[in-house]
Amino acid sequence: MHVKEAIEKRRSIRKFEEKQVSDEIIREIIDSARRAPSGCNVQPTRYIIIKDKKTKEKLKKKGVFRQDFVYESPIIVVLCGNPKEYENFKEVKYQQEEGTLPKDLTEVKKVLRGIEEERANRDISIASSFFVLRATELGLGTCYIGLINRDVLKEELNIPKDWFVPFVIIMGYPSENPQQRPRKDLNELILK
Repeated sequence: MHVKEAIEKRRSIRKFEEKQVSDEIIREIIDSARRAPSGCNVQPTRYIIIKDKKTKEKLKKKGVFRQDFVYESPIIVVLCGNPKEYENFKEVKYQQEEGTLPKDLTEVKKVLRGIEEERANRDISIASSFFVLRATELGLGTCYIGLINRDVLKEELNIPKDWFVPFVIIMGYPSENPQQRPRKDLNELILK
């Protein structure tokens, strides 16, 4: 499958077969996601894989997700990251060596200070795109979930309070094949 085909085939799947996804396939998908670009090569995205019913029931009891189909999915993948990883600037050495960033980072640091969560959101989102496209290519369905009680999720999964959790992705073998929802016309999206 070519990337374009995966893009066209990808749908938000909310109904799944009762078929397990192997750890090998999960690792393959995460390996694809880790190859995504990130600002200053920080690679902030971390993944928590939830497959067991006990954890799902605990999260349901605490009302973490507002949609019941989330708990019924074979896998819930929590994507999260530590915004503080952007503060050390150690990965910019490659950009400094190639001349795309100055040797003196004083001005760069001023511009980037205070937007660490925004940068984490960007980079986790890019990695998630690679994630869902590779999952699609491997015959899996995914759906982004944003209706989350993040504080409770962090508490239940021992995610540090200052980490960023923009969304989770549910995943499994689809038992539905929904039509693509309407997309805006390109002329509407390209600003002149």
